[in-house]
Formats: sequence, structure tokens, C-alpha cells
Amino acid sequence: MNENRSALTRAVAASPAARILVVEDEAALSMLLSYNLEAEGFTVDRVERGDEAEIRLSETIPDLVILDWMLPGVSGLEICRRLRARETTRSLPVIILTARGEESERVRGLAIGADDYVVKPFSVPELMARVHALLRRARPDRASGVLVFGDLALDRQNWRVRRGGRDIHMGPTEFRLLEHLMVKPGRVFSRGQLLDSVWGLSAEIDERTVDVHIGRLRKALSNASEQDPIRTVRGAGYAFDETFGRIV
Repeated sequence: MNENRSALTRAVAASPAARILVVEDEAALSMLLSYNLEAEGFTVDRVERGDEAEIRLSETIPDLVILDWMLPGVSGLEICRRLRARETTRSLPVIILTARGEESERVRGLAIGADDYVVKPFSVPELMARVHALLRRARPDRASGVLVFGDLALDRQNWRVRRGGRDIHMGPTEFRLLEHLMVKPGRVFSRGQLLDSVWGLSAEIDERTVDVHIGRLRKALSNASEQDPIRTVRGAGYAFDETFGRIV
């Protein structure tokens, strides 16, 4: 029982806490960062070149970028400058990694728009603490322990969902789906976006899998007489109904 509870807790910790893009051309360091970030519960994408990072960022915007200064293709400093020039990524948290420890270089990196600047070699626990601090500032919505709409409450810390005073039992995937939808009520997510955010970019599964899990989630959340909090948008995807729980 305790083992099952621990597994569920780990699954929730890895739910959309954050997706982090690591842009680092040193393979050993990139793997070290990925290992430690994933151990913290984050979803990690890795690229080794600046031009590859540009492509990835145009496809999916992560929650935070860890960016090496010196990169093949496009420099980390130039990538940071471009991120700050775009409306969609202007507030995206960026940590720059570099071997350049001079004060003038740190000032340059921060002036171009980096949120933090870490000099190699660095302490991994310190970097993890900086990642958490930046994410708390950038995404305060994810710091909330409980999401509540009407008679539905999702407790992120204790992996618990309640509706109308009763406990709702569901699997870890359904929990992550519900959490992801509740964080942004009314926003329509395509099946592909849900696959990326809930299962991860590396997941090799069909988009129809999303439909199956949405069906399970609906069955768990609502009986025949209760309002369905999940809205299907034909041809587009799914959303948490922003009108759910409102008194008309």
C-alpha cells in the first residue's frame, strides 16, 4: 500500500510542475542536468545546438530554459535576446550557463534579458534551487496546493480529488490530465498538446489515447445527474469548463 502511494506521489510530482528545455552542447553536462531535473519531477527536453533550440522553441514554449552561452549554430546570448524580443516568450524564465565568470560578462548576460546567470563549474543543488525559485516567481498558479471549482477540489500535495464531499478515485494519468486542464480553465488544448504536456514529448502513443483517458476521467468525476466539468470542442480538443460551479 505504501509503495503504491509513493508511486502515485512521484507521478503527481512529475505532473505539469514544469517543462524545462536544456540547451547545452557538452553531452556529459547535458545528461547530468537532465538526470537531476527529472529527479526533481520536471519534464526535460534537450538540444545541443542553438539553431536546434530555435526550432524547438518555435514548436513548443517550455516553462524555463537553461541555456549555455557558447553554442554551435546560434549563441545562447543571441537566443536569449530573440526570446526577449518576442511577445510570446518575453517573460519566459532563462538561466544562462557559462564559463565566463567576469563581472562584465555577468552584467552583459543579465542586460540581454537572462533571469539568472550561473558560472561553471557550479553546484547542482544550488542550480536546482534557482530553477525552483524562478518557476515560483514566473508561475505562481502552479504554487497553489489546491485547485477548486464549484464542488470539485484537486489537492496537488496529497494526490486527492474530491467532489461534493466524496473522494474521487482515478489513476495518475487522469489526475495529471485534470490538473493540466484546471490550471487554465476555458483554454482549449488539442490532443497533441495534451500528449506533450501530460505524457511528454518522447511518448510514442496515439492521440486517440487522450480520448480514452478523458473518457475515464469523465466517468470518475461525474455521475448521471452531475454536470460534466470537461468540455469537448469538436475538431479542436478539450477544455475545463470555465463556467463549472457557477451559480446561474
